[in-house]
Amino acid sequence: MNDPVVVIGAGPYGLSTAAHLRARGLPVRVFGEPMVSWRERMPAGMLLKSTPAASNIDAPRPGHTLLDFCHAVGGPRYESDWDLIPVETFSAYGLWFQERLVPELERVRVVAVDRRGGRFELKLDSGEQFTARAVVVASGLGGLAHLPRELAAAVPDGPAPGGPVSHSSQHHDLGRFRGREVVVVGAGQSALESAVLLAEAGAAAVRVVARGPRAVSFGAPPDHQPRLRPESPFGRAWSLYALSYHAVGFRRLPAPAREYLVRRVLGPKGAWWLRDRFAGRVRVTQRRRISRVTVADDGRPVLALRGGGRVGELAADHVLAATGYRMSLAALDFLGPALRSELVTSAGGPWLDAGYGSSVPGLYFTGLPAAASFGPVMRFVCGTEYASPRLAKAVAATYG
Repeated sequence: MNDPVVVIGAGPYGLSTAAHLRARGLPVRVFGEPMVSWRERMPAGMLLKSTPAASNIDAPRPGHTLLDFCHAVGGPRYESDWDLIPVETFSAYGLWFQERLVPELERVRVVAVDRRGGRFELKLDSGEQFTARAVVVASGLGGLAHLPRELAAAVPDGPAPGGPVSHSSQHHDLGRFRGREVVVVGAGQSALESAVLLAEAGAAAVRVVARGPRAVSFGAPPDHQPRLRPESPFGRAWSLYALSYHAVGFRRLPAPAREYLVRRVLGPKGAWWLRDRFAGRVRVTQRRRISRVTVADDGRPVLALRGGGRVGELAADHVLAATGYRMSLAALDFLGPALRSELVTSAGGPWLDAGYGSSVPGLYFTGLPAAASFGPVMRFVCGTEYASPRLAKAVAATYG
C-alpha cells in the first residue's frame, strides 16, 4: 500500500482538502481537533461576517453546503445575504461535514515532520511514528495570532486571558469582563464585534483604539451594493471578483504588492449589521498610534497614545488585542528546522506553485499560509472552493 497523504489540521481547509483527496481514491490520514478554532477561540455569540453563500466548505460532491446542513438538522435556514450565521451554527456545520466526508479523522496532534529519502517522517503525540508520501499543512490560525510590538513589550511572557493584555483568540466567554473597563485594539470586524459583545456582556466601559489613518467604518448592506459590477463572495467589485475566481494570477504580482494586498484587502471594516449595535455602546479613539504600553503597580495596563498633534494616556483593567493573524514559519514548529530552512518564502509566506506545492517536493500549504501566493481569499472559508480541488489534483498527479 502506498504511503498516505497526511493532512495536518481539521478546520474548514483541512476538512475540505481531505474530502477532495479521499474522493480521488488516495490514502489519507487527517489529524487534528475538528473546527477547534471556531469552537474554542471565537467569542460565544459571534456572528459570521460572511454571507451564507460565502460560508460553504467546498466538497467534492453535492449535498454538503451550509444550507444542506440546515435541511438535514431541521434548524433555521441560512440562505439570504440578509441572514446572519451564528458561530455556533457554523461550528456545528463543520462537524457535520467532517462526520460525513472525513469520518476517519484522528484526534491526535502531529508533533514532528521531517523529510528523508524522498519520504516524510512524522511523529504523533500518541508516540506513533510513520512515513508519508505527501504532507498538507492546513493548520489554520493556530500559533499565528499577531500582537503588535508595543503590546508585546508590555507582556514579555506573552498575552494571557487573566493578564493585563490578551489576544482575541484566547477568549470564548467574554462574560469574564463583566464590570471591568476594557480597551480593544483594532478596527476590523474582530475588534468591533468583540467590543460590542463585551458591552453586551456587562463590561463597565469598552473603548476601541483604532491605530490606522482611517476612521472606524462599516460595510454597506446587501441592497446598497453597486449593481453594475460582478458578484463575488465579498460583494460586488471587479477586484474582489478577480481575487476570488482567478487567484492564480495573484502569484504574478511583485512580492511587496502581494504582501500589501493580503493585509489590506477586505479589512479593516465592520459588517453592515454591526453598526447599530456599536453606536452608543462603545467609545472610540481613532487615528492614534500606540507608542508605548506599560503595566502600573496595580496591574492595570496604560497605553501612551500619539496622533493628530496630541499626546495622552489611556488606562483600563484589560487590553484585548483584536489585531489579527500573521503567517510565521517559526510558529509551525511541528515542521523540523531542516525542513523549514528548505522552504522558499515570498511576501511573508511559503512560495507555492499553481497546485499549492512548496519548494519542498511533497509539502503543500493551504488556508492562511497560502495567502502570500494566492491572495486574501485564502483567509476566508470560501477560499476552499478554489484551493481544495486544485491541491487534490496536484497531489493525485504525483501518485500516478
